[in-house]
Amino acid sequence: SPLTHSFQLDYKEDCFRKDGVPFRYISGSIHYARVRRPAWRDHLLKMWMSGLSTVQVYVPWNYHEPLPGVYDFAGDRDVEAFLDLTAELGLLVILRPGPYICAEWEMGGLPAWLLWKPDIILRSSDPAYLAAVDSWLHVLLPKIKPRLYQYGGNIISVQVENEYGSYYACDYGYLRHLLGSFRALLGSEVLLFTTDSTRVQELRCGTLQGLYATIDFGPGSNVTEAFGAQRKVEPKGPLVNSEYYTGWLDYWGEAHASISSAQVAQGLEDILQLKASVNMQVVIRGGGVDALLYMFHGGTNFAYWSGADFKDQYKPVTTSYDYDAPLSEAGDPTEKLFAIRTVISKFQPVPVGPMPPATPKYAYGWVTLQKYADLLDVLDVLCPSGPIQSQFPLTFETIKQAHGFVVYRTQLPRDVPYRAVLGAPPHSICDRGYVMLQKEYLGTLERDRQTVLPVMGRAGDTLDVLLENMGRISFGANISDFKGLLGNLSLDSSHLSNWLIYPLAIDTAIQQGWPHAAQMKTSNGGRAGPAFYTGTFVTPGIAWDTFVKFPGWSKGQLWINGFNLGRYWPRRGPQQTLFVPGSVLHVGRPNNITVLELEGAPTTPLLLFLDRPLLNKTLSHST
Repeated sequence: SPLTHSFQLDYKEDCFRKDGVPFRYISGSIHYARVRRPAWRDHLLKMWMSGLSTVQVYVPWNYHEPLPGVYDFAGDRDVEAFLDLTAELGLLVILRPGPYICAEWEMGGLPAWLLWKPDIILRSSDPAYLAAVDSWLHVLLPKIKPRLYQYGGNIISVQVENEYGSYYACDYGYLRHLLGSFRALLGSEVLLFTTDSTRVQELRCGTLQGLYATIDFGPGSNVTEAFGAQRKVEPKGPLVNSEYYTGWLDYWGEAHASISSAQVAQGLEDILQLKASVNMQVVIRGGGVDALLYMFHGGTNFAYWSGADFKDQYKPVTTSYDYDAPLSEAGDPTEKLFAIRTVISKFQPVPVGPMPPATPKYAYGWVTLQKYADLLDVLDVLCPSGPIQSQFPLTFETIKQAHGFVVYRTQLPRDVPYRAVLGAPPHSICDRGYVMLQKEYLGTLERDRQTVLPVMGRAGDTLDVLLENMGRISFGANISDFKGLLGNLSLDSSHLSNWLIYPLAIDTAIQQGWPHAAQMKTSNGGRAGPAFYTGTFVTPGIAWDTFVKFPGWSKGQLWINGFNLGRYWPRRGPQQTLFVPGSVLHVGRPNNITVLELEGAPTTPLLLFLDRPLLNKTLSHST
């Protein structure tokens, strides 16, 4: 169709032009994959009421192509419906379709099946990688093209790759290939851009002629110096901070991250006074500021979608992606939101009228669970195809298991009357291994932490190790993050061999009604180690958002009505509760709870449903 609108760079006036007129945007990031579909409208409306004209949206490749050539754009994954909703609400869109996105998302959005070819070089000109990328872009980008601003849609610009300068490959051929693909599939008029940090080396490797270079930084940075770095690669054109950080992510075992409302608001005002543009995540231009706030709403890493970092050691990201953002994990306005809205109102009009309120929350109270079965007693249900036999352990990728859990089973080769050391080579436990001998739980092996356990037993005793994937690394040189047992376990100095490997399809079983529709198992109620617990509760005629606490529990996974709400780990924290969207709950019939506890449940297995989250064992200030 003929072009009806334009969104362009003006290098003479250092600004954007929308339909020929100088244009300023203030934008915020929201990840549709971290928000259930029924909440999309509410959260987007609150962003618009905050004074944002634009939202920034990532598209996680692995969320939509779980297996090669198998695509899922239904339900919560309907990115077209999400984009159409932004247009309906009068919001413009800055789209970031990758193929790599980081976002603290599992493997930075890249599908784990890419690692089925173990020597693949990700984010490079490797022909195998480019073939997979091209196949994906030929599916995704035709859905995007009719929604571009030039064709009457609301997408004003599209990012190519993400922070590529931080990656070791520095492969200009790869960036040129992506530029060609995006141009071929989206047309010559769309504004394409890159985002990198302000470091000279990263800007050198992450930018390319034909892609407008933007930067990212947060509160506390020297704004003038930061934009000076952009000017070294883009001497003319609008100054743009594509990620102005309103908060930060949390890692398991570390304190809850936060940035004060005052600091975020002051930093934003400093940028806007420089006449920049901002995405909370920021863009600066002559005549006005365009800004991107990252994140404006963080949401939740449901199921297995949380990623990880590697900073001297493996650091998995929490289930909550609250991010200390202006909209809380549940999508509620915070003090920070109103502080930002006040700053925005100094530079441009904000919508008139009341901010939509917080969604209603309900404390459903205590729910008693009962032990259903030890995990090792239901392998026939969880792995109906039976085990894979191998002389040595195989990785998740070798057996084509993307997420979740795999059981590795062997036997002691000899009597061990005195304590022997069960050990793993460095960096070979990816990421946590729950060890059982004769179905008795011995302890946990953990990546970059505990890699040995004492063992005593008899020849022929069954040794089981349940391996958990805690999320693939999403940033830096280590994103080829293979999972499972990457090396052979040894007993003292003797390698163990002759393994049976059980890839577990736990989510498939639960979505088919197990274990609530199955006959109750006879289980050892007092045994520690991986086990399933079940229970039900009925709501008082409502389905409101809630938060579930795990008093006395250790670590595991929670499902309600078949929906995987993610990992809990109160023993390590900081997160103490899991967010339960009201859209998950039933009204008028029982809500089925399934818990996989990995280390040890309390003597009386209870869950407590609250009307607010707990972080660092204290009430989150964001409520």
